Amino acid sequence: MAIIVQKYGGTSVGSPERIKNVARRVLETQQAGHKVVVVVSAMSGVTDSLIKLSREVCTQPSEREMDVLLSTGEQTTIALLAMALQGLGTPAVSLTGAQAGIVTDGVHTKAKIFNITPKQIHSHLDAGAIVIVAGFQGQTPDGEITTLGRGGSDLTAIALAAALKADKCEIFTDVDGVYTCDPRIVPDARKIDTISYEEMLEMASSGSKVMQSRSVEFANKFDVLFEVRSSFNQNPGTIVKAETPGMEDVVIRGVSIERNQAKVTIEGVPDKTGTAAKIFNALAAANVVVDVIVQTAPHEGTTDISFTTNSDELVKAGPVLKAVAAEIGALGVTQTAGVAKLSVVGIGMRSHSGVAAKLFNLLAACGFNIQMISTSEIKIAVILDEDSIAAAAKAVHAGFGLAG
Repeated sequence: MAIIVQKYGGTSVGSPERIKNVARRVLETQQAGHKVVVVVSAMSGVTDSLIKLSREVCTQPSEREMDVLLSTGEQTTIALLAMALQGLGTPAVSLTGAQAGIVTDGVHTKAKIFNITPKQIHSHLDAGAIVIVAGFQGQTPDGEITTLGRGGSDLTAIALAAALKADKCEIFTDVDGVYTCDPRIVPDARKIDTISYEEMLEMASSGSKVMQSRSVEFANKFDVLFEVRSSFNQNPGTIVKAETPGMEDVVIRGVSIERNQAKVTIEGVPDKTGTAAKIFNALAAANVVVDVIVQTAPHEGTTDISFTTNSDELVKAGPVLKAVAAEIGALGVTQTAGVAKLSVVGIGMRSHSGVAAKLFNLLAACGFNIQMISTSEIKIAVILDEDSIAAAAKAVHAGFGLAG
């Protein structure tokens, strides 16, 4: 019997009726002759409600207690889904991340998975039960509850598929698959049938809301082929897999945008060996995630170093940068919110020239000023004013001929 891992997001289990719908879908998979492991998120809106509650009792709750609190969202869903399946007459059991054998490091709210020992899962599967696992969570070797951060439920599903050597992993969401751009921003965006891990990783790290980059990195590392599809219909989704011959024929696979970004500049940094290392070591120690990094050419012995990060990270980054700027003798630190990132992604860039020129021409023709530029082998990203990001995405999407 094949092992199938299915993951359902918050909107897919957002109400009792939707939970019942998921139960029927899961049961159909089992009745087709498969062993089924289901990973679920908290019901839509629950995590935000829990965060709001925490702020009402404490302005700055500890990350440990936030993990204890937020993990209850998924635990509610797994119990309800198990009940729904039992109501359909099939054995089902719910497991927390810890019970499922998910062991993480001790970084609260952003834990990384160390290993998975799915003994209980195998035991229940062998007994004929459907196993429902709480996504987004695990525990440290010392038994501390941890959560995995953004996209944690997707990561749980991919990691379990790898640990169980599953035959298939399906990521069910509220969209039909991965699109050439967010259809809410670009209405004529089309669904992509097949995409490589590398392209999906770049799109995820560039703001695509379908998958988080950590999940795709894990799938790539352990060669977990997965499909992103809708839980509300039977349409085929988008297959994410290793690159195959012919994929490079498509120059640009998609356009991603990421809002809620901030640009931070450390001004007047002494042009000395090791100064950049001191800055980013301090940010790393504070668990601040940085994205695009640009350094200006030295002038009169100093340079400016700029980077982007999520606006939510500024609370942690501010004090750290103030201290390190004083340590290295920099002139000061400025923070600018209200910027966004636009990225074009495609493995075809490796074998086709002129992509950067075309992107910059499209943006210039519409009057969009580029503040920062970052490139990789298969991606070009630019930082723009957030107010113009939607119009820029439409222009670039149309300019590269990605419309359906």
